[in-house]
Amino acid sequence: MGLRTYIRENFILDIKPYKPKHLSRPEKMLEIVSAWKGLELIIEDIINQFDLKKDRCIEFGVEFGYSSVVFSNYFKSVTGVDTFEGDEHTINKSEHFAETSAQLAVYPNIELIKSDYKDWIAQDNSRYNLAHVDIVHNYEETYECGLWAAKHSDCTIFHDTESFPAVRQAVKDLAKATGQKLYNYPQHFGLGILVNQ
Repeated sequence: MGLRTYIRENFILDIKPYKPKHLSRPEKMLEIVSAWKGLELIIEDIINQFDLKKDRCIEFGVEFGYSSVVFSNYFKSVTGVDTFEGDEHTINKSEHFAETSAQLAVYPNIELIKSDYKDWIAQDNSRYNLAHVDIVHNYEETYECGLWAAKHSDCTIFHDTESFPAVRQAVKDLAKATGQKLYNYPQHFGLGILVNQ
């Protein structure tokens, strides 16, 4: 392998920077502390730039629902899948399904599912316009969930591509495995965007 090929496969050349054309704040927002804060400004732009339909969105890793509510502004149906028990990278480790469900009850187009992503992807063969992966930030889990999402959606977004090298590597490897285009938005801990184009 030559130096140029090595650089292309392992560094910045394999990820296109995502450049929003228009920032917009969704009408409905959940006013809570979230590491996702700031990314709500580019969701409508992603939908428009990649010409996504707005019927169905699935999210793996809901936590307290900040991003779920953002998606509910744009999609007819949002399915949020989470154990609601935290993981090794979250501060909160207590079970909070009832709390999150009560907080999101005012958003009728959000359906929360208490499930591990592995159990969910084993039985769901549906198609989604957008999938969001923000689960435990390890390579294996991100790759496995992300591969399912990439095969079952028109666009898959991954949070924390800047703050977790394992997530970034998994997303890069998914782009190679699926042949999809990969973009990265470096703000707010990073958002990887894998799209069928």
